[in-house]
Amino acid sequence: MKIQIKFFSLAIFFLFFISCESNKESKETLQKASQSLVVEDPQQVKIDIKGMTCEIGCARLIQSKLYKADGVTFAKISFEDSSGIVSFDQNRISKDRIKEVIEKTAGGDIYTVTSIEEFLVDDKNNEIQ
Repeated sequence: MKIQIKFFSLAIFFLFFISCESNKESKETLQKASQSLVVEDPQQVKIDIKGMTCEIGCARLIQSKLYKADGVTFAKISFEDSSGIVSFDQNRISKDRIKEVIEKTAGGDIYTVTSIEEFLVDDKNNEIQ
């Protein structure tokens, strides 16, 4: 019985040791990933979109597709205004690519981007143009 307790204690010690090592590796991986998320050349645009017919099926679908695009850091699509705000890293994605992502959503024949304009916001979240 004493041998089993010692064996069990030793097994727990090794599992603890191994988990600490993998935790260090996870922290290093997380640090590297967060460094790659740094936006080097940020830009924000206002996009007018034609063809949306509902909030959940259209606006949320477009927003979801934008978030999946490499370089997009923020996307908010409004069905009521038929527009959206998109923040992105200009070094990783272009305005033309953002337009392409939107227009190819749901098969590519439903949504049309009618304009893309630079959009600036001050410290109090007021639009500056």
